[in-house]
Amino acid sequence: MQPRNMSMSGVVDLAALKAAGEAKAKAEQARAQRQDAGAPAPSAASPLVIDVTEETFESEVLQRSSEVPVVISFWAEQAEQSKQLNETLERLVGEYAGRFLLARADVYANQLLFQQFGAQGVPAVFAVLAGQAMPLFQGAAADDQIREVLDQLIAVGEQRFGIVGAPVEAGAAPAAAATPEPRPATPQELALSAAHDALDAGDLGGAVQAYRNVLADEPANAEAKLGLAQAELLQRVQDADPQAVRKAAADNPADVPAQLAAADLDLVGGHVEDAFGRLVDTVRRTAGDDRDAARLRLLELFDVIGADDPRVVTARVALARVLF
Repeated sequence: MQPRNMSMSGVVDLAALKAAGEAKAKAEQARAQRQDAGAPAPSAASPLVIDVTEETFESEVLQRSSEVPVVISFWAEQAEQSKQLNETLERLVGEYAGRFLLARADVYANQLLFQQFGAQGVPAVFAVLAGQAMPLFQGAAADDQIREVLDQLIAVGEQRFGIVGAPVEAGAAPAAAATPEPRPATPQELALSAAHDALDAGDLGGAVQAYRNVLADEPANAEAKLGLAQAELLQRVQDADPQAVRKAAADNPADVPAQLAAADLDLVGGHVEDAFGRLVDTVRRTAGDDRDAARLRLLELFDVIGADDPRVVTARVALARVLF
């Protein structure tokens, strides 16, 4: 399986997108409280690999996630693939030297935690940033794929939440790091940052326009494309009445706009397979402009989730079958 169940213009699941500003403020408040109390930053003084339980989850993961990205690996003794993935992650956490922490969770000893994260099986890998949980990937993955996801996670922590971790050697006390010379932001970076800020502030119209401005100058900017897809999706559902939308879709299976609206709600609500399945069925039942509308909306939702997500791969195959 491919390791990106994480769309990276920000930390996104969509709920985290809408709460990013609040989460960043909480993270900054937590850091300030620790500084006032004279407490060390958890990421600097603690091991890079921990075994987390339901009882220690708040202190070992949630609180520490305000200082450093925490990667959670759900594993089981009977699942050899999950143990192999843990070995890979343990090696990588040493290489990344404090830029993220690894929390291993035995699913049989932590079934409630496993269920709360909504994992479908093991191995399953999630992350927590500033108290915000998000899926990373499920199943086996190659080193380069895992590194790509980790790099994206760390970048999001820095750019969206102000979380930079504490680079140290595993098992060593942190040394004072030299302050790097700041690099002036490019105009493209400033424009992208403005788009992210608008999205965090709930200014969806402003975010849509800002992402379009970035793409006008840089059409291949993947981060801007993803941000635009997310902002447009949130804009479509922000005033929707979920009950009315779902009733209209159930009562009128042939009503393409009703099915599009319901699929948007499905995705925002985390029912990714339902959203994709609904639109694939709509493509299958329709023709002409209606079919094109359903197909294009499905492709937009693929962009929101990420092309490498296994659910997107499966839905692309299903779409191809009904089209050809």
